[in-house]
Amino acid sequence: MMSTNLLADDLNSIIHQTAPLWEALRNQRLFITGGTGFFGCWLLESFVLANQAFNLQAHAVVLTRNKQKFSEKCPHLYRNPALSFQEGDCRDFTYPKGTFSHIIHAATDASVEINLNQPLVMLDSIIQGTKQTLEFAKRCGAKRFLLTSSGAVYGKQPYNISHLPEDHPCQILTTHPAAAYSIGKCAAEQMSCQYGVQNGFEVKIARCFAFIGPHLPLNKHYAIGNFIRDSLQGQPIVIQGDGTPYRSYLYASDLTVALWTILFNGQALRPYNVGSDQAYSISEVAKMVANRFSPTPTIIQKKLPMTGMLPERYVPNVTRGKNELQLTQHVTLEAAIDLTKRWHIRTQQTKSMVA
Repeated sequence: MMSTNLLADDLNSIIHQTAPLWEALRNQRLFITGGTGFFGCWLLESFVLANQAFNLQAHAVVLTRNKQKFSEKCPHLYRNPALSFQEGDCRDFTYPKGTFSHIIHAATDASVEINLNQPLVMLDSIIQGTKQTLEFAKRCGAKRFLLTSSGAVYGKQPYNISHLPEDHPCQILTTHPAAAYSIGKCAAEQMSCQYGVQNGFEVKIARCFAFIGPHLPLNKHYAIGNFIRDSLQGQPIVIQGDGTPYRSYLYASDLTVALWTILFNGQALRPYNVGSDQAYSISEVAKMVANRFSPTPTIIQKKLPMTGMLPERYVPNVTRGKNELQLTQHVTLEAAIDLTKRWHIRTQQTKSMVA
């Protein structure tokens, strides 16, 4: 079983950086969708610590598809009296009774497989899930609504732009078979803004890019997670492509600070990119991961770079968050890899001891 002491330093850093913000939740109720995923776990961990540290007397209701599964994954959170869990799907959940001051809509199927093979399911999950949550915000009297959107709303990053700014026009090919996720997120942003304007609550938008840290699944489509998984298993690191695309990765504690800051202090109807602006090629990321392990795993690259082809990029410009909200990346990618590696090793050891 996982214990919060595995994340103690990270959580203390989050609380230190966000200390002035938490008064907004004093004696309030918060509703979170997607509260048991990667984003959600970090939001819950930091919420319960802040609730205790500042004696907020706040409470969060968390929507989850499987309470039993989460109770086994994070028993310390499941048993925390500041949290209660409601089982359901974001597309048709039963509205909890009472008023809620803040809502965080973080539920989404960020699945390449669903996006490619079940695009209508992807669209329905994002659009109907957002509408259902916005209707709840309208009915429960929420004051603030945070939507975790995605850098995918920009479409393919132009080769001549190194870092995508928030005012870059969306360039999604709407007829492309793999566009469901991007289009769904665009629709979710527009719908959220319209609901907020018409119903008098503040809509905050976090356009999230790529991340690393504890709770990130290592068996999904995230390259850096796959590289860490391969290394932990003593296997070669496998790069499925040619290694040339550029990505950037923000550590989970910096992500969490950004999400809370945008919810409380971000300007309504003004999207903020959330991610790192420190870009690395996939090959560089693989080498960086390999160098954090001993013995150093070999790296297998499935494809060779094509001569004359410019590398693809998926890297945000985060100047808006830096200037307006004083958001700063505190954890380097090297440190983030070490922290993620250590967490997975210690978590596995703890599970083995309990078993």
